Amino acid sequence: MMKQIALYGKGGIGKSTTSANLSAALSEQGCDILQIGCDPKRDSTRMLMHGRLIPTVMDLVRERGDRSLTLNEVVYEGYHGVRCVEAGGPEPGVGCAGRGIIATFQILEKLGALHADVVVYDVLGDVVCGGFAMPMREGYAEEVYLVTSGELMSLYAANNICKAISRLSSRARSRCRLAGVICNAKNLPREEELVSEFAEKIGSTMIQFIPRDQVVQNAELNKRTVVEYAPASRQAEVYRSLARQILNNRRLDIPIPLEMDDLEALAYGYLRE
Repeated sequence: MMKQIALYGKGGIGKSTTSANLSAALSEQGCDILQIGCDPKRDSTRMLMHGRLIPTVMDLVRERGDRSLTLNEVVYEGYHGVRCVEAGGPEPGVGCAGRGIIATFQILEKLGALHADVVVYDVLGDVVCGGFAMPMREGYAEEVYLVTSGELMSLYAANNICKAISRLSSRARSRCRLAGVICNAKNLPREEELVSEFAEKIGSTMIQFIPRDQVVQNAELNKRTVVEYAPASRQAEVYRSLARQILNNRRLDIPIPLEMDDLEALAYGYLRE
């Protein structure tokens, strides 16, 4: 059965690193993986492509129009057979980046590319309106994972995404549900406990704690995922554990977002202790 998952979270929280290592780990378990970068920075698939920034769908559309595009021009094979797509966006200062996501999905559908054991959408999470909510709103992403740390603004962004999921869950075309929380740690005191309690309070669960480790930066300097660069490392095993958790996860919830006062009290409570 095909799983369509989306990783959402605050910009800079490590969604692309998590997504790429997750895709690499899933591919090693024999899954056919399609990863779609939905951020105009187009760096979601870079480590899977050994440092190569692949052409974005929107750049190709601007150059040639969408009618003549072929599958091989928009989908590239990366590490261990992971198929990679970058949506891209408008030229800086012009237009809405969310429109690039919508146009990309329409083109991929037309080309018959949206088929895999697992489709991984890597989505900018500071903005959950318009095009950036499109994977959830239009029924593409059925399982949403929140990537967060214990920092207040990261939790704030995750909580906002919960609000979007809660609102969209009542739409006929939307099948999105919250599948779990992933803590990409910043080495804060009691961070694992804080994120776990946050997940519980919004009616979900923390499915994986990813510790901060220098091997992640080392791998990226070598233009590789950790799974490829240091396959025997503890960090690679963490990503493999995340892959197993996601493959076996059947829990899908409509979250209950926290009020801002409650979110602040939760975060500050851990800071004061």
